[in-house]
Amino acid sequence: MGTRSQLILAVPPEDVTAAQTYGLTLAHVAYRVGGGPHLFRSNLPIPVRGGLMYIDDSGFDGRGTPDTFCQEVVRECSARGFGGIICAFDRNLPLLAAIVTQLGPMLARQSRSFYVSEPYGRHTATGRVLIPTALSGGSLRQRLSEAAERYGTGRVALAVERSAEDFFLPSPNGQGRPLTREELAAKRKELSPSIFFSDELCARYFTYMNRQSGAHFVLFDDAGSIRKKLRLAEAMGIDRALFFYPEVSDLLPDILG
Repeated sequence: MGTRSQLILAVPPEDVTAAQTYGLTLAHVAYRVGGGPHLFRSNLPIPVRGGLMYIDDSGFDGRGTPDTFCQEVVRECSARGFGGIICAFDRNLPLLAAIVTQLGPMLARQSRSFYVSEPYGRHTATGRVLIPTALSGGSLRQRLSEAAERYGTGRVALAVERSAEDFFLPSPNGQGRPLTREELAAKRKELSPSIFFSDELCARYFTYMNRQSGAHFVLFDDAGSIRKKLRLAEAMGIDRALFFYPEVSDLLPDILG
């Protein structure tokens, strides 16, 4: 394998069989915080055991208390033999903060690993904090350095995002238009641009002119740029990285090679 990092693949149930062939830790994207709150689950293949539980907060109303939910999570970990959980919470809700705060010690007592999205890093003293790698400005090294200073290097993990965005120049808000794989490939075929690498962003880019909208800047990742992100993190002592399998399934052989 081309990297010493411990790589984790976040995998929906329909991709489990394909993802297993890589021999990496799988995080099963089959759970969410449901009303109550209770632990809601998709249909995982019955034989699935081991790996991690991946919980999101899509559609959660934010009401309730954490106790029952946290107990359900721990029971499911035991039943499935999960080595830990990932709380991939996007929204800032007090109840989700309470869940993270309560789950941390429960999982630590059982020697299970715990990962949380960056907004919830301050609510756990032991969980690893997932730092997204996609940037439109600044420096990835600086971003990771600040996270390591805040949480400790051993508590920082990468949330690797396969970025592809088209920005107007100048970009008023640092927000680009997301490009699908097909759109990016079509644009590269149409323009045959010179491709450059940004050491600061750890991503590839090219520029082009459009008669109607003016200057554009396209920032994107490929297997090579993702490997560079992993090597940068490793050099800083950060050795865990999470990928969303459907985003990188076509790149994995090159990332791991």
